[in-house]
Amino acid sequence: MSAQIHLAGPDDADRVLSMVARFHEEFGLDLSDEHRASAVLPLLEGNPLGAIYLIGPRRAPVGYICVCFGWAIEMGGIDGFIDEFWIRPSVRGRGIGAEALHKLLPALAAAGVRFMHMEVDRDDEKAQRLYRRSGFELRERYVLMSKDLSKPPKA
Repeated sequence: MSAQIHLAGPDDADRVLSMVARFHEEFGLDLSDEHRASAVLPLLEGNPLGAIYLIGPRRAPVGYICVCFGWAIEMGGIDGFIDEFWIRPSVRGRGIGAEALHKLLPALAAAGVRFMHMEVDRDDEKAQRLYRRSGFELRERYVLMSKDLSKPPKA
């Protein structure tokens, strides 16, 4: 199976939301359908801060990659963050994820993205090997830290 890559748009909402729900279920993320829709739909409608790419045939995709964009002085310009990357379990291990990254990363570079980042589970050695083969490197000095800005500051 070839890893075709397609930029997802509004007509793909049902397919994308279904896969996002499966990803969240698989990784134990307890998020509502409303939460998912409010996060996904703006990207499908062209929000410049991110994009979702379907992997596989457009009408029957086997996965998706969500890339969000920012700016980093250290990186010299636009950087991207692979926010979510999911391949249907029944087709994993066939090189589809590696091929998708092999096609997507040069296209993003050609569009002006200087660096790509992603987070990966510390214990998921299989995923880490895939990302290393695709050129991602562990940044030993850095730890990803997050703050939910919708919550009041801690006293």
